[in-house]
Amino acid sequence: MLDGCCKNNRQSQQELYNWLFGFAMNICYRYTSLPEEAEELTHESFIKLYKNINQFETTRQQPLEPLLKAWFKKITINTCIDFLRRRHSMLNGYALPAESQEIAGSDISGFDKLSYNDIIEVVRKLSPVYRTVFNLFVIEGFTHDEIARKLGISVGASKSNLSKARHNLQKLIVQQNEVKEYATN
Repeated sequence: MLDGCCKNNRQSQQELYNWLFGFAMNICYRYTSLPEEAEELTHESFIKLYKNINQFETTRQQPLEPLLKAWFKKITINTCIDFLRRRHSMLNGYALPAESQEIAGSDISGFDKLSYNDIIEVVRKLSPVYRTVFNLFVIEGFTHDEIARKLGISVGASKSNLSKARHNLQKLIVQQNEVKEYATN
């Protein structure tokens, strides 16, 4: 399949696309609030993958599938970050209004009551800045130094955005649990 992709074989590219599409969509879906944008980012990631597939080393002795997936994950994350830089000027230091940082709250944590889909939906409700920093730090495992370099912000801004993202997530989770409890009563 990889050899075929290196030779621009459409059938090989389709096989690779079918194999990795859901994987890429799940990543992109975490970085945007619109399904159309997630699909657009997924397709853009595949274009980058096909353009650069010749750079992927196939001579390694380890299984290639996890290496290819990790490489494509990096491409996809970088595509999402590039998109957010282009689309949302707030990633480059725009301060959010105070009212966008405050969401009705409570000190109750209901994180354990949520399914994976519920958690992703709550994360997607964060502002683009908070969502991006949260995803990079918590889900992707980047350090604040790496996030700062990738997004062109200070380390302090990265830490602050993560803190605000966690605070807002807690409030959103409580709200979501209250809605669920109200609906079941």
